[in-house]
Order: sequence, then C-alpha cells, then structure tokens
Amino acid sequence: MNKAALFDKIEGEQFRKEPAKFNVGDSVRVHTKVVEGDKERIQIFAGVVIGVRGRGLNQTFTVRRISYGEGVERIFPTHSPRVDKVEVERQGSVRRAKLTYLRGRIGKGAMAVKEKDTLLSA
Repeated sequence: MNKAALFDKIEGEQFRKEPAKFNVGDSVRVHTKVVEGDKERIQIFAGVVIGVRGRGLNQTFTVRRISYGEGVERIFPTHSPRVDKVEVERQGSVRRAKLTYLRGRIGKGAMAVKEKDTLLSA
C-alpha cells in the first residue's frame, strides 16, 4: 500500500459523517463542545461565515460576529469532534470567496450580506 492510499484510509475514518452544508455569506450558529473541569457543555457562536480554506481534514471556516460593538472572529475546523453541529440561520448571496471587506464596516453594515432569493420569478 503506497503512502497516499494509507493517508486517505486514515483520514477517511476521521471525516464527519454528514458534513454541514453552508457557504460563505451564510449566517450560522456553530455549536461547540467546551470542557470545564470534568463537565462538558455546548456553547453557541453565531455569526457570518467570511471564509473557507483548506480541503480534506484540514478544512476550516471563519465565522465573524459583532459582540458589544467589537468584531470577533473564530476559526473552526470543519471535521473537528469539538464542533457538535452547524445550523444555517439564513443563506447569503455573495460574489466573493472571502468576505474580508466586512472587517472595515461598522454597525449593521458589518453584518450586511444580501439574503439569497428563494423565489423564482415567473
């Protein structure tokens, strides 16, 4: 067995069974497992996905939100066992792969991503 096939076999066991279906620009709620001492709880981080990078097990996504007037970004590994689930609150319609321009905005404009139209015009 060559090296590439061995890596694929090892990685295949660690992939998430059903990956979350979200894109850049979507508003999401990320449920993460937090360990405090001997207790474990779920903490929710809600915001806009501003970028996805990597592929395979190394894939990560960045979520940005405004907290008390200050922008907060967090990077989550897509296939991490610490990420319990990712809920899509609303789908955004964007034309870019990375939404770094949101960092320069203030107030409501910092979260302004056009909502995807679900109705078809007849």
